[in-house]
Amino acid sequence: MATASFQRCVRRLRLVAVVLLACTGAPALANGEEDLAGEFAFVRLQYDSYFRGGFGYGPWSVDFPDADRNFLRGVARLSHVRVMPDPIVLRLDDEQIFEYPFIYALEMGRNGGPYFSPPEINNLREYLLRGGFLLIDDFWGTREWDAFVSSFSNIFPEREIVRLPPDHEIFRLYYDTDGPQMVPALGNPDNRPERDIDHASVHAILDDNGRIMVLINWNTDMGDGWEHTYHPRYPTQYANTAYQLGINYLIYSMTH
Repeated sequence: MATASFQRCVRRLRLVAVVLLACTGAPALANGEEDLAGEFAFVRLQYDSYFRGGFGYGPWSVDFPDADRNFLRGVARLSHVRVMPDPIVLRLDDEQIFEYPFIYALEMGRNGGPYFSPPEINNLREYLLRGGFLLIDDFWGTREWDAFVSSFSNIFPEREIVRLPPDHEIFRLYYDTDGPQMVPALGNPDNRPERDIDHASVHAILDDNGRIMVLINWNTDMGDGWEHTYHPRYPTQYANTAYQLGINYLIYSMTH
């Protein structure tokens, strides 16, 4: 009988093969055009906050671009997936979002939550229902959660935000993790809660088939784990956790 360790290795090889196949063929959302480069692109979402209109820098740009670039390096090193070296920044009213199956957003509880225009709402709904995946990271506490939910409910008012159990497959697709985990910001080596909630949780919005369309990290900061990978005062254990969770989420988006 195969050992548990061997079974994990086989599962990793199978998943990497699937991801490589997905990345070297046409993207799931491409409009009939083949991705000749065969590279994974990390797309960061630029959005307006409710209490900060207009374009430019805001909460969406926190940790940019170091977090994004370091995560791409980690994906290439740890999973052998070919990656683009530089991240891409797009708004939801840009039709290019349909060319990429994975989008990252963060700090969506600050400044009153995100403000989405009608074209952005329509594009995001279509993007997600067509197979896209949105990863939301780095917002903390009840106040920021309420601000996020109030704004984001405009996208799918008919769909519930569900809490994922620690044994959900997304936490064990490539790395066997213990489920949701707090990843602290730089300057918090003791991993103390930043707001009124003392634990991390992961929530999701599902499509009609149970696929995760939107994954919501609450009370954790993977972006800081990626950004400060090489910082002498950032604990390696938390950087490792950030990469393990991030790669699990990425592989889920590519294989579901």
